[in-house]
Amino acid sequence: MTTSPPPAAATPQGAAEGQANSERRAKSGPDPDVAGGRLFVLDGWRAISILLVLATHLLPVGPKAWQLNLATGAMGMSLFFTLSGFLITQQLHLRRNIPGFFVRRLFRIVPLAWAYTVVVVLLLRKDLHTLVSHFLFVINYDQNAITDVTTHFWSLCVEVHFYCAIGLLMWITRFRGFVALPVLWLILFLVRTIWAPTGTIETHFRVDEIFSGACLALVYLGYLGPRVQLVVARLPLPLLLIALAIACHPNTGTVNGFRGLLASLVVGHTLFATGANRYRLLGHRVLRYIAEISYALYVIHPLTRYGWLGSGPTMVKYAKRLITFTLTFGLAHLSTFKFEKPCTTFGKRLAARLERRTT
Repeated sequence: MTTSPPPAAATPQGAAEGQANSERRAKSGPDPDVAGGRLFVLDGWRAISILLVLATHLLPVGPKAWQLNLATGAMGMSLFFTLSGFLITQQLHLRRNIPGFFVRRLFRIVPLAWAYTVVVVLLLRKDLHTLVSHFLFVINYDQNAITDVTTHFWSLCVEVHFYCAIGLLMWITRFRGFVALPVLWLILFLVRTIWAPTGTIETHFRVDEIFSGACLALVYLGYLGPRVQLVVARLPLPLLLIALAIACHPNTGTVNGFRGLLASLVVGHTLFATGANRYRLLGHRVLRYIAEISYALYVIHPLTRYGWLGSGPTMVKYAKRLITFTLTFGLAHLSTFKFEKPCTTFGKRLAARLERRTT
């Protein structure tokens, strides 16, 4: 991917052109300074988010008493949710077609999630109820159906519920509902901060993090004008990262409610900050590759530590992690390019047909 500066008017010299640029983005989607319509910093953050999650689940991040594994996991998920909200909102704004949107999401998320579920149900000899609960993406409310190797599926449930909610909102409002997203974020942010700041796995206590990414997309698309982009670009990234780390630690209580907001500011800063080589590392080809297989990494990794690979004394168990990581990345690569790619390609073709028929 190219490492050209993001298109936002994030400098005083560019402020006068900001509204024009924002209007152009609103009509055409990502600017031509991103390869394939994808912003390189987003790939970087996606890779970082999945690496944080893998570290949380597979490695000792620090002394157990410091609870750093919980903190890194929360940070990884907040970044992941922010990216999801940003990209989904941007895609809906660009394509403005509900059937096509749902078909694309269906063929992106469901094939691997269902295939993994079938393997788990057969391997663990679970009942039909477990299978159906996973297939319907409701295990974050039907928590008795969660298995030892599907505890991470709660986030897929939150994702799918967000897809349904934003798709329904845009269908009802005929795509005038974008302006309602900040209001919905604020309501969900208050609900979460007041009743469950550290977050549970229920959608209504976690989806605010995705909505924060949706609000970032509105800023990127120019809904709030270039001044907001300029403010976010000028925020110091080190302080934002420190604040996010603090908000992700379970001992900081109510501050945890600000995870989504801070993750969006972190990602937004790297989107809007200027300079051809600024944050170039986020576009490194290794990070781009990890980002490309990140969904498969996330879905598959718990199964690679199941059974013998996850047993034994602490030192023995962690010595096996080299095998676990090798299996995880190998299977994720195969899944991404041999299984998921054909599914998503078919989904895109089907969605394109639906979009042509409904426009």
